[in-house]
Amino acid sequence: MKRYGHGLVPGRFHPPHAGHHHLVRTARDRCERLTVLVRASAGDTLPLEDRVAWMREIHPDVLVVGGERYAGPERVDAVFVLEPYGGFTPESYGDFAPDPYGDFAPESYGDELGRRLGAATVHVDRVHPFTDTAVREDPAAFWDFLEPPVRAALTRRVVLLGAESTGTTTMARALTDHYRRRGGVWARTRCVPAYEDEPGAPGPALRSADFPVIAQRQAEREEEAARDGSPVLFCDTDAFAATIRHELHFGTASPAVGEIAARGRQHLWLLTDHRGIDRADDPDRLRPWMTARLLTQLAHTGRRTAVLTGPHEERLAAAVAAVDALLAEGMHLTEPQPERR
Repeated sequence: MKRYGHGLVPGRFHPPHAGHHHLVRTARDRCERLTVLVRASAGDTLPLEDRVAWMREIHPDVLVVGGERYAGPERVDAVFVLEPYGGFTPESYGDFAPDPYGDFAPESYGDELGRRLGAATVHVDRVHPFTDTAVREDPAAFWDFLEPPVRAALTRRVVLLGAESTGTTTMARALTDHYRRRGGVWARTRCVPAYEDEPGAPGPALRSADFPVIAQRQAEREEEAARDGSPVLFCDTDAFAATIRHELHFGTASPAVGEIAARGRQHLWLLTDHRGIDRADDPDRLRPWMTARLLTQLAHTGRRTAVLTGPHEERLAAAVAAVDALLAEGMHLTEPQPERR
């Protein structure tokens, strides 16, 4: 089988999946050097820089570049192979785009691009019987064909938060069990426990400086779980909740914790109400303050919220309804938009 000096694999990778990775690995096996060009299209949901970062993590042995100026047909089913004298450099990726208005079939697209570059074209058979559009329409159905960094970006993250002893941990575990019982990929649904309850965490007498540590470690554990779980992840607190707890303990906000919370990728916050839960050892009425403050700040920051009230069964039913509504909306991965001249 012929080997080549320099290979080029362009694509949108929105999102990258097993079919794309088969393409890249096949090209890498046949080329001394390989460049993967991740191109942007109008209206992309997934940022170009994220897709470039994912491809670099998944394929560390190839050169991955991003091309915002690159325009071309939306389906790429071939490996475009260049000889060393083909003239391609990462800096020139914006100059070799074929006519985006050409009505090319996948194979003729590869032939046309190869012709314009003066390069050979090698076609690679598909090994996975699904299309990019199918993956975009329902990523959960193709979850096992996505790599960990892509799954982490697409996972719907649900946070349980509330005043002390209002059942957040119990609810997080109950929701995890509920979705695991769906079976299939959902059986891998995970729950991220509160880091401060784990051995080795700061405490019990917390200092202000402990809160950024707690928030950062909580965020890291959440990210780790999202890479290896199902399309939904449940989190028993998050960095946003830590900002309010810092206020409760010290009377002021923590800018460091706020910065960590701003970088979060959560989608839904379920607030466990303190009402209906007896606590005779709460003489200072801290729980009503915490509930009210959380609710105010959730609304102020525009976070999608559902309040869980009543007995456990009612709370669980309301939580499942809120999570199902989130999942039913899908992940909003757009189809390519036509390029404009």
